[in-house]
Amino acid sequence: MTTTAQDIVTLKLEREFDAMDANQDGYLDWSDYQQLADRYIQAYRLDRNDRRARALQTFHQIYWLELLRHAGVDSDRLTKEQFVMANRLAVIDTSRLNVTEGGGHAIFDVIDVDGDNEISKDEFARFLRDVRRSDAPDAMEMFPLLDVDGDGMISRMEFIRAIREHYLSHDPNAPGSMFFGRL
Repeated sequence: MTTTAQDIVTLKLEREFDAMDANQDGYLDWSDYQQLADRYIQAYRLDRNDRRARALQTFHQIYWLELLRHAGVDSDRLTKEQFVMANRLAVIDTSRLNVTEGGGHAIFDVIDVDGDNEISKDEFARFLRDVRRSDAPDAMEMFPLLDVDGDGMISRMEFIRAIREHYLSHDPNAPGSMFFGRL
């Protein structure tokens, strides 16, 4: 059975939900996003007052509120189905927050430890290990896919492009479609 193009985005968002659901209760709430922001802050040993930590924390707070707004729920938690629908709406509604740009830049600034505006293989490996907590042997296979121009580094533009692809691309082979593993 083949997956339709529209189902690709849903599949990616469902995988993201599963990765985010820290206590695996079938819901996402603010604590799941707070834990993710904390993983970045702890992994990169950022002071909470560091501009990168504040930007990351602020992005996650606004993103979470946008998901709740777009889900139209009265509670402070989302089911997988609500999460998928809310993300689809939040990504195309840039009136308050541009999810792909805002989040992409905040995350890039943290991963780019040396501040050279590129993510090296070592920086990417650290991100996978310490934030994504991925020890899968094939996880680093994503690096050359994200390094579109093949210069051995992931530029800010390449990273933002991959974030956009994660949320918007119907191509299962697009680099951003593989953030949570091959489809």
